Amino acid sequence: MSFGKYPDVSLVLARERHAEARKLLATGVDPMAERKAVTTAEKAAEESSFQSIANLWLDHWQYGKSRRHVDYVKRRIAMDILPCLGTRPIREIEAPELVAMTKAIEDRGALDIAKRSLETVGQIFRYSVAHGYSKRNPAAEIRPSDILKTTRKVNYARVDTKELPALLRNIEVYKGTHVTRLAMKLISLTFVRTSELIGAKWTEFDLEAARWDIPAVRMKMRTPHIAPLSRQALEVLDTLRTLTGQSEWLFPGDRNANKPMSNNTILKALERMGYKGRMTGHGFRGLASTILHEQGYAHDHIELQLAHAPRNAVSAAYNHALYLEPRAKMMQDWADFLERTQRGGKVLPFRGTAA
Repeated sequence: MSFGKYPDVSLVLARERHAEARKLLATGVDPMAERKAVTTAEKAAEESSFQSIANLWLDHWQYGKSRRHVDYVKRRIAMDILPCLGTRPIREIEAPELVAMTKAIEDRGALDIAKRSLETVGQIFRYSVAHGYSKRNPAAEIRPSDILKTTRKVNYARVDTKELPALLRNIEVYKGTHVTRLAMKLISLTFVRTSELIGAKWTEFDLEAARWDIPAVRMKMRTPHIAPLSRQALEVLDTLRTLTGQSEWLFPGDRNANKPMSNNTILKALERMGYKGRMTGHGFRGLASTILHEQGYAHDHIELQLAHAPRNAVSAAYNHALYLEPRAKMMQDWADFLERTQRGGKVLPFRGTAA
């Protein structure tokens, strides 16, 4: 019976292990058989761990999925699910453990990710049951509404993705004021909230750094926000400066230049273009979110760019600047996509790749 290799195992330690083995033998227990039983049990536990089954599920599930989407799901499993469940035998996991995992994600303000993680765990358990690794799916016993806070959801009218080319062309030939037309172009390129757009001041922009820093006081979440500016957005701003550069506002009001344009200006412009009840300025946010998610861009990057994620006062000063480089690339990819779609007259695929 081997007790390890020298010098990894010292002579003193080898003697101690030898003495322990002799004691077992004296009681009628075969120490070699005992060791093999422990090794076999450890191997079986490892093979039936949640992580091992999750890897099998990923191999099965990823067939036919985009590489970006697969990479996102892998990252989400590694960051949010495996730290809680990875080493646990999948047969032993109970619903309270899934609740604890989901609540931990919610506690950091990532409500949507909490829901998605619970859904992913449910898919892994369904695979496990189907292949005989476990007998039940504890995730099926839980609904997100049972454990997560509900948020009031407002649905803003927006056109379908297939209608986007016509909308972009109609904006380009809008017969109203140039300032309103440029406002619609800028909101489509940055997908900020309408209130954040119309209240924009020239002092918020660093055109050399290609970024728009919106102060916390103007944000819905009351935390600062950075909007990286694409080449196309900079071109809009360059044209706009010749029209309104003398004002503190990017979009001064028609009747009172000392105040920004009305909150309804973009909405009324869209109505005059034939989109009444079908599209709003806010609708560009929904379009961007849907299309970017479909293209596999990281959920965290999209949510940060939409300024969706709730942030506490301690982290607010830091989180708004997270992932600036990949977000800037995503925004340029988005602008290039809009430009090609408008010129081509149909929805064209992205040419960029998610970071």
